[in-house]
Amino acid sequence: MFGGIGRALSHRDYCLYWASNGITTIGRWMYRIAIGWLTWELTESTTWLGIIAFAESFPLVVFSVLAGAIADRIGYIRITILAQTAMAAVAIVFAAVTLFGSITIELVLISAVLIGSLESLTTPARMALVHALVPKQDLSAAIALGSATFNAARFVGPAIAGGLLVWAGTGAVLAVVAVTFVQFCVILLIVKADEPERTPGPWRDLVGDMVIGIRYGFGHPGIRFLLIMLGMTGLLIRPVIELMPGFSAEVFDRGADGLAILMSVLGFGAMISCIWIGMRGRTVGLTRLVTVSLLAQGIALILSTLAGDIWIAAACFGVVGFAMLVGGVGSQTLMQSAVDSGMRARVMSLFIVISWGLPAFGALAAGWIATFAGLPLTIAAGGVLTIVLWLWARPQAEKLETDLEKTG
Repeated sequence: MFGGIGRALSHRDYCLYWASNGITTIGRWMYRIAIGWLTWELTESTTWLGIIAFAESFPLVVFSVLAGAIADRIGYIRITILAQTAMAAVAIVFAAVTLFGSITIELVLISAVLIGSLESLTTPARMALVHALVPKQDLSAAIALGSATFNAARFVGPAIAGGLLVWAGTGAVLAVVAVTFVQFCVILLIVKADEPERTPGPWRDLVGDMVIGIRYGFGHPGIRFLLIMLGMTGLLIRPVIELMPGFSAEVFDRGADGLAILMSVLGFGAMISCIWIGMRGRTVGLTRLVTVSLLAQGIALILSTLAGDIWIAAACFGVVGFAMLVGGVGSQTLMQSAVDSGMRARVMSLFIVISWGLPAFGALAAGWIATFAGLPLTIAAGGVLTIVLWLWARPQAEKLETDLEKTG
């Protein structure tokens, strides 16, 4: 009935990891909503929204490749435990400062930098860890299920955060976030991963490991194609998530309730997308689906800016969420299937830098442009440029799909 998803969940350690990671991911999305709304309350500035989003995401660009090389050397579980423990400590302090009414935009900025930096150290290992928790035949389903959970969190997290923002305030949201981070640290101590024995060698060779990983990723024609599409999507489409508090307030004159509606529907569309891909359970045809997702995102994003009603706009964002994750999950599945095992964390670090890090630059630029051109025009321009990208990508996909899907 559930295809490969049921097989993936039959593995005890993966099941524990999946459930606990899902809870902390809900907390992570609650944190993003809280920090965005807190920034808007303190400044009412789209520029500051862009700056905070940039500060939180930019470390992914700086540290992820290094983190991938370290993870391949010392082990996925070890680095994840260390980084997650530090994240929990930062979240506890940030929640306490907010609850006591001492928060400032400068402290929000510091928190964003710290959380973003620690997450950049753990994310490549967390993605590669899935391969150590399930056999290869269940890898595609496990990746899709993890992504489905991530995007279910986009639905659940904003909904919980929106309600708490209205009834209890930002400090209460951040306190719940800290609890979700702590429970993940506990479960990581229980999970046992089937990781290979590590022979790290001299640490002076770490830079060389990073260079080898970068050359491998961009030297593979299919992986390079996927990275280009992910990068452009990150610059043109993803910034709408960080700018959503301003979009809700300026376009529809709504507060935290409007923000929760838009973000929840976007996350719901993304969750449905991942479940569908997981049940589909094969790589054949994924290259074309990833490419077509560009067209769907561009059209839906343009329509969202033309809608005069928040529910019509939310429906458009649901399509954006669905298509965005077809592209993201499809790309990750193709990469994980094709990559050499010794390069896994390093290639995943490139995936993270491109698909999660570049949106920091997009959000910074879009926030600044929106100050002059307005949010609707800025977002619609991103949709138009995404359609142009699809026109380039379509013939490229036809040439590369055989090579990308041959392991499926």
